[in-house]
Amino acid sequence: MNLSEMSSPASLFSACISVSASIMLFQTMLNQVLPQEVKNYILKKINSYFRPFSSTITLIIEERDGVASNEVYNAAEIYLCNKIIDPDIQYFKISKCSNDPNIRVKFAKFGKIVDFFQGIELIWRFISEDGKNIPDVDSDNNNILVSHEKRYFELSFNKKHKYEVLNFYVPFLLKEARIIRDEKKVVKLYTLASSSYSSIFSWDFINLEHPSTFDTLAMDLELKKAIIEDLDRFFKRKDYYKKVGKAWKRGYLLYGPPGTGKSSLIAAMANYLKFDVYDLELSCVKRDSDLRSLLLRTTNRSILVVEDIDCSIELIERTANH
Repeated sequence: MNLSEMSSPASLFSACISVSASIMLFQTMLNQVLPQEVKNYILKKINSYFRPFSSTITLIIEERDGVASNEVYNAAEIYLCNKIIDPDIQYFKISKCSNDPNIRVKFAKFGKIVDFFQGIELIWRFISEDGKNIPDVDSDNNNILVSHEKRYFELSFNKKHKYEVLNFYVPFLLKEARIIRDEKKVVKLYTLASSSYSSIFSWDFINLEHPSTFDTLAMDLELKKAIIEDLDRFFKRKDYYKKVGKAWKRGYLLYGPPGTGKSSLIAAMANYLKFDVYDLELSCVKRDSDLRSLLLRTTNRSILVVEDIDCSIELIERTANH
């Protein structure tokens, strides 16, 4: 075949047919020989070479870390809510509780906020997704469908600023959120959620409107002074507890008949320290996993009140075994 014959339309058409047939044959052989996982891997590698180069890094900050709350997510929500006036945000929630002078503003569905730190542009996106209804076998509610909403932030920035963001911006975010939270602090009372359709316990809260303080508390003056000094000493020794490898906690045992001021003392301690109160009734918790989940969902700087522990313990008659 000379050059003129090869360049004729008929020859070109014939060559295209041959190439197409070869490609189809090769594709058929691949489909029959290679597993689907291998084919997906090859296609992924091929697509990566044609994908445009991106210099952006995106961090995913989920609301929960397992069953525990994510401190970075909580800090981001507090910090960004002060910037929610951005016109790009079309959905947000507002609420106000009694005895709270501030209006609470939170993200609702989706939102985008641009922040700047030391000349670095940081793009925040809030995303809320409806999770799947997951059946969970419970001793009281068998196969109840529980809906879980997934909420998280996406933080995007140029990858050359990765070190500055992780080592300076995130600590700055945590510090600023703590300052904002302390300025707007309203003591809250947390109780177990009353819904009977969920197989997972959760905390629900209201503002603690108890007027009790150490100034109004009817108590022996020397005992009152000793309690205040003990609270001050405990509050100032957080770093010391960390240094010696102990958990930063303090326990008190209050006992006495109803009406003797146990709740008033707890409220006075909460108002003095500005600590939230978690009211836990052990009789409502039937599984160790539920108790562990509830304790992990409590926040720092809080008071955990376990009521009527003497009524929650099953006493064993040891004398019967001797």
